[in-house]
Amino acid sequence: MPQLSRSGFAALALGVLLLTALLLYNGAGDVLAVLASAGSGLLLVALFHLVPMFADALGWRQLVAPPVSPASALKLRWIGESINGLLPVFQLGGNVVKAQLLTRRGVSAPAAGASVVVDVTTITGAQLVFTLLGLGLLIQHLGGGSLLLPLVVGFATMGVLLSGFLTLQRRGMFAVMAQGVGRLRRGGRWPGLAAGAAELDERVAALYRDPGAVFRALGWHLLSWFLGAGEVWLALYFIGHPVGWLTAVLLESLGQAIRVAAFVIPGAMGVQEGGYLVLGRAVGLAPETCLALSLAKRVREIVLGVPGLVVWQWEGAMARSGV
Repeated sequence: MPQLSRSGFAALALGVLLLTALLLYNGAGDVLAVLASAGSGLLLVALFHLVPMFADALGWRQLVAPPVSPASALKLRWIGESINGLLPVFQLGGNVVKAQLLTRRGVSAPAAGASVVVDVTTITGAQLVFTLLGLGLLIQHLGGGSLLLPLVVGFATMGVLLSGFLTLQRRGMFAVMAQGVGRLRRGGRWPGLAAGAAELDERVAALYRDPGAVFRALGWHLLSWFLGAGEVWLALYFIGHPVGWLTAVLLESLGQAIRVAAFVIPGAMGVQEGGYLVLGRAVGLAPETCLALSLAKRVREIVLGVPGLVVWQWEGAMARSGV
């Protein structure tokens, strides 16, 4: 079970304060009125998210050996996303839990861990492509402007981080980490830790030696990012401010990039809302509409995330009871 750190709670508190300030400054009553105008459409927006989630699950499934069923992959993807979205675990805890739950389905711990590591890499790679498209759409829409520089810098930063992460994986980052731990605390379990880290590194390397699986995963994740734009399109449609598909892609691609950049704040609380305010203004949306769009996504996180956390706890209870 991921640990909920003090720093995580502090970041969450900061995010809540930022979100509250944005709502008050832009008229909380107006924002909530726009959100309420969506009515039952908010439930449809939440349920639609299962579509890109399933595509993500199928992408991860390409990297799992022995393979699990599509239903199991979707279930574990749902639990992992619920943890990362609702708990202060710095977007890491859900991935750890996914690997743990995968081992209960007959996958070895090194294979499960490697599948999650490579999956995160392919998700990020697909997001870079999606973000680049969003930047292109923004440049076409604005023809320049002060908003472009920070977004280009953010995109370049994501590219550098992804390249660095890939380099570390290829150089056996888990063995290096285990050696570092061993120097700090000698003896006991640490030789076993080093052996397990080396096996994990080998599993990661083995996955990269199967480019077909990696590119299939990348393709599914790229499809998932595009399907996610449908959530934005639906939300704006139901709150009475429909936009074109390309505008929805712009908002989703760059909005998600901003969210990733704020990974230290659980759920990018407040930062997501600020990002949509800036992006929405660029495409002509009113502030209350931008904030209502972000809150519609928050409603989806709760509608799908709370049951996901319940299922996670149920899985844990079943494992402890030996069922």
